Amino acid sequence: MKKLFDNVFYDKTVLITGNTGFKGSWLSVWLNLLGAKVVGLSLDIPTKPSFYEASKMSDHVHQEYADIRDIEEISRIIKKAQPDFVFHLAAQALVRPSYDDPLTALTTNAIGSANILESLRSIDKKVVIVMITSDKAYDNLEWAWGYKETDRLGGKDPYSASKGMAELAIRSYISSFFNNQDSNIRVGIARAGNVIGGGDWAKDRIVVDCMKSWSKNKPAIIRNSNATRPWQHVLEPLSGYLLLASSLVNSNEYHGQAYNFGPSSSQNYPVGDLIREMSKYWEQVQWKDASEENSPVYEAGLLKLNCDKALFDLNWLPSLQFEETVKMTVEWYKVFYEKFDNSMYDFSVEQISEYIDYSKSRNIKWSIYDS
Repeated sequence: MKKLFDNVFYDKTVLITGNTGFKGSWLSVWLNLLGAKVVGLSLDIPTKPSFYEASKMSDHVHQEYADIRDIEEISRIIKKAQPDFVFHLAAQALVRPSYDDPLTALTTNAIGSANILESLRSIDKKVVIVMITSDKAYDNLEWAWGYKETDRLGGKDPYSASKGMAELAIRSYISSFFNNQDSNIRVGIARAGNVIGGGDWAKDRIVVDCMKSWSKNKPAIIRNSNATRPWQHVLEPLSGYLLLASSLVNSNEYHGQAYNFGPSSSQNYPVGDLIREMSKYWEQVQWKDASEENSPVYEAGLLKLNCDKALFDLNWLPSLQFEETVKMTVEWYKVFYEKFDNSMYDFSVEQISEYIDYSKSRNIKWSIYDS
């Protein structure tokens, strides 16, 4: 592959857990562009359709399938891969299914995270690992201001609790096994909020529900139109993950640090506003409000992150405005549903290039390209 950029990932082996999922697939495309040798580790392909299959990602990664809770199999795969970087995204990633099967959420997210770190203890080379958790790791008190990395972790539902447990496991491994300044393992923790973008087909996602319904000329059913979310395009936190990994290579001061990667405060919009913005890019759409006033399942009404630490330490900033985020998201689905022929890989590459252009036009530093 031609060396497209001077960056720390070029010709390096990068292991992505959860690579067949929405975020993992996008990250795989981006790392391919950076010239990395990507190894994927997932339990399965979680949805149908999926970004992974629509973009024929099996042509671009070396794929391994295993349960993240199986320590022997995970250790074997990591020992075989000998990665230079690890991005740990594998998770049970949805709130509602965690009510139906809480033990799977708890063991996958907490024990699975510990298994990755335990497996790296036996690797005799320098490895940078970014452990991705969630904004829901915070004890959400419905504050109007964003949560900082020093705020209390917790969770009112099994999914949120599982992410808090994962954070405790990660912290214990950093302090107990990777705390020496000469340690060959450097660990960063990334927390991101609600993300949208092309290729997400997970259950109970507002964008997914709209795209599926509108592609069939059916009205979308809206569960909670007043819920406010800090919407961000999937490429925003991924840029943060890449930047954090790059920074860990160049300096030990980021080792063991947690960082929030979320949109600016101006990106907080109710679900209803999101749907109206999406409707601008899809003709003759309809939706019905079926908000559940007395739902037995707890879902937070406001989730917001304070990302000052990422700005001050890493010089990271989000690049997209709300309208640009929505436009890029809907355009991906429109190409898939209306023009999809062979593979969505090339169009996804175009959107990454578009995202980078937005960033550069706003003078946002891109040190992953010049590290």
